[in-house]
Amino acid sequence: MKFVAPSISQKAFTCPHCGVLARQYKWGYNMYANSNTYAETAIESVPLRITSCEYCQKNCIWLNDSYLYPSRGNAPAPNSDMPEDVKSDYEEAASIYTKSPRGAAALLRLAVQKLMIHLGQNGKNINNDIADLVENGLPSRIQKALDVVRVTGNNAVHPGQLDANDVEVAEQLFPLVNFIVEYQISLPKRSQALYEALPEGARAAIEKRDEKK
Repeated sequence: MKFVAPSISQKAFTCPHCGVLARQYKWGYNMYANSNTYAETAIESVPLRITSCEYCQKNCIWLNDSYLYPSRGNAPAPNSDMPEDVKSDYEEAASIYTKSPRGAAALLRLAVQKLMIHLGQNGKNINNDIADLVENGLPSRIQKALDVVRVTGNNAVHPGQLDANDVEVAEQLFPLVNFIVEYQISLPKRSQALYEALPEGARAAIEKRDEKK
């Protein structure tokens, strides 16, 4: 599903609560005047703003155009197939990246290092793990995504050309981690489930064909 970062100027964006791309209804509150909520047409005139997701009815809070709540910011929800130990680091990174992009980049690098174990590697040296996966046929688009997260995470501690202290740079790492999980875990999982749903005779014929190679 397409990810649209939350923005007060958008009529629809990916909800940080439910992860659904949905219409967002807007309301405003003037905390400096003796007045109540303002409808969507007058929201630009008040500082405290609320968007409400049409799908889950949960709210996001803004101060003028600045996003305040929930704390995950514009980071997309983790892939549903992301291993729990990887997801824990991903969620922690999502909760801090607007305040500490460097911390988020380092956490996402750690998440990818843990992911290596789930992909059959030892998880001790992420660079060597990526090289081993490449030798075993890892697609170049996945290798590039892994290296972007690895190098940016390293730069969070050791400065480099890619600025790990940039919020926008950190923000772009989250979809890359989801992309890696999607292609290395989710797609094989779905393919296997569909294969196992084939008639037994069809699977036997396929296996017999492959034995001849």
